[in-house]
Amino acid sequence: MAQRDKKVEEPTEVHLHAAEITLCANSCGFPGNPATKNLCQNCFLASSSSSPSSSAASPPSPSSSPAAAFPLFDKPRPAAAASPAAPVYMAVDRPAAGPADPKASKSSVNRCHNCRKRVGLTGFRCRCGEMFCGAHRYSDRHDCSYDYKSAARDAIARENPVVRAAKIVRF
Repeated sequence: MAQRDKKVEEPTEVHLHAAEITLCANSCGFPGNPATKNLCQNCFLASSSSSPSSSAASPPSPSSSPAAAFPLFDKPRPAAAASPAAPVYMAVDRPAAGPADPKASKSSVNRCHNCRKRVGLTGFRCRCGEMFCGAHRYSDRHDCSYDYKSAARDAIARENPVVRAAKIVRF
């Protein structure tokens, strides 16, 4: 019974109300946390990883004020406030360049490598990596660069290891 009363008397977590929520200090649009000087999680991690400080290595001294408990946040971070927009633009530019290359190669995949006939779903991919129609799918019908002879030798050597008996010592 005493344990239940003790649990009720323990301080509960601090809950933020709608009026207390503030936006990130870097103006990224996410809610900021007062413990991280009103920075959101992404901005806080970016600012702390970009400038390692000596105070992070030393343990903080116990104090009554919450601001002194986090000496990492006391230093101003002008570089982090000036550059939050630069990574956003780089992330947007990368995906735009990516789909253009596969789209160009995708159109050539649907055609026979020899006669350029459209094969669609009926195309055959050879071991040399090219796509061929039904007439050119065999290696003797197109200029195949795959070496079947050496591949067969390697497969036989891999599947049939050499077995040697131990030498017999005769007296």
